[in-house]
Amino acid sequence: MPLILEFLKSLRWQDIADVALVTVILYWILTLIRGTRAIQMVFGLVVLGVAYLFAQGTELNTLTWILQTFLGSIVIIIVILFQNEIRRALALVGSNPLTGANPGEQKHLIEEVVKTVAALSNRRIGALIVLERSTGLKNYIEKGLAINGNISKDLLMSIFMPFSPIHDGAVIIGGGTVAAARCFLPLTLNPRLEKILGTRHRAALGLTEETDAVVVVVSEETGKISTACEGKLYSRLETDELKMMLEKLLAGSRKPLKPGHWWERLRVAVGTEKKPAA
Repeated sequence: MPLILEFLKSLRWQDIADVALVTVILYWILTLIRGTRAIQMVFGLVVLGVAYLFAQGTELNTLTWILQTFLGSIVIIIVILFQNEIRRALALVGSNPLTGANPGEQKHLIEEVVKTVAALSNRRIGALIVLERSTGLKNYIEKGLAINGNISKDLLMSIFMPFSPIHDGAVIIGGGTVAAARCFLPLTLNPRLEKILGTRHRAALGLTEETDAVVVVVSEETGKISTACEGKLYSRLETDELKMMLEKLLAGSRKPLKPGHWWERLRVAVGTEKKPAA
């Protein structure tokens, strides 16, 4: 007991602040990579670290030298392995949490997107709609065709109609407008994805692995509705479920979707659509 009291007396406020900051940063990093392939790579690096300590303690000199050489380049290895996660984290740090649409604009956006997606789903017309959040998508917008039109079902429908010359690619909605069409997104490099996933779904996952955007996908083959966010795919959504999810995701919160909700049960762990219940 005296040792504990002596230790507590020796603590400075800087020590407490230091521990608190490190705890917050570690929690933020774990939240960022939770549910992604990055968590598996972190586990792999931890295993290698334990193996190095074991080899060093048991004087396995050759194994120690190999692991020491490998871990000596750990910074470069981390940058290579976690480049998508690092890019996404830096984008979140540099983004402005105060930006965003007001509640009225947000409600209008969600209603128009849901109505559009429902109509496209019924007709089995493929679509890829990107909803910008705090991370800017200017790089993708500039490579597409500038629209800068009011958000409406009529405009979105006219873009995705098969006879439209700009129906290929994604539509990006940001800044309260339909910013651009015919935008091309990065495809996910996740090797665990099933081959049955189409280009639209892979592009949706690819963008959400790098940014905090929300992407709505309509399958051209099945008419099924999916949503991608935080590098995860939520499939076979009904329109009311889509509306609830968009309201949650666009409410200005960056917190991940809570486990246990219906959307977590719809989550596609390996990138394939969930099979319907028997």
